[in-house]
Amino acid sequence: MTILRPEIAARLFDTPLMVDARKASAIAAALGGRIVEGGVMVLGAEAIEHIAFSGGRPSAGRVGDRLGRAYDREGLAPFDLVDGVAVIPVEGTLVHKGAYVGSYSGRTSYQGLQSQIVRAARSDAVKGVAFEVDSFGGEVAGAFETADMIAGLSKLKPTIAILTDHALSAGYLLAAPARQVVLPETGRAGSIGVITLHADYSERLAKDGVRVTILAAGAHKADGNPFEPLPDAVAGRIRAELESMRQTFAGAVGRYRGARLDRGRALATEAQDYRGSEAVAVGLADAVGPANDAFAAFVKAVNRG
Repeated sequence: MTILRPEIAARLFDTPLMVDARKASAIAAALGGRIVEGGVMVLGAEAIEHIAFSGGRPSAGRVGDRLGRAYDREGLAPFDLVDGVAVIPVEGTLVHKGAYVGSYSGRTSYQGLQSQIVRAARSDAVKGVAFEVDSFGGEVAGAFETADMIAGLSKLKPTIAILTDHALSAGYLLAAPARQVVLPETGRAGSIGVITLHADYSERLAKDGVRVTILAAGAHKADGNPFEPLPDAVAGRIRAELESMRQTFAGAVGRYRGARLDRGRALATEAQDYRGSEAVAVGLADAVGPANDAFAAFVKAVNRG
């Protein structure tokens, strides 16, 4: 057994992800053969494929904000500006770092989002901000910081999250701080939970006649390694860490949504996601309607005010 792409494996396995379970299954199934020789067996949630801009979906150095300063030097805004409304896309898989704005190769970076949020907040030309959200989630690292920045922006200027069509897991975390969340009847919102994948290659290694000897200093240094079965105690500790993150996730949603969806009711969803009007009834969203209509109404309201 050979790990072909260790850098990708390190980001996929044994690291907390705020991504819908079906998306995690799809990633593992699609990339398994490219990450590990012979591929990986995926058990559990049914896989779902979701790529930014597919099916006609429209495109719309972290410390020190090097990316944003590059735009400043050119005198450019890092977002589309439509009648005083900045349009910021939150689409595809969400990753911590990426020196670009908008979506790139099906991914949106928190780094790029933060550069846009900062400049939308301080620009006199921006009267309001529309976040176009179509994401099944992504990495935990950077997600909460970005969501808090959107919450801060929402205190300064009108904001709206328009789903085209999904806001799941970390995608929902970034939609929740907007003053209003609108989704189509076919859209889905929620999945307030955290997931991680663990690959156990021990049986395959044994069949190949390969024995891995792990030498480590520190009782827990090799916990969760992929070359031996996952002990119950280690699995329990990982589940406890994931539950702690879910509590943090629900607490953040409760702060952003207030009476519309408090922390307790966010936890009660048990990471389920909801479609259209059902999402509104639960408190995950505020209205159901076509994305273009929601955007036109928001532009009109912002300029009327």
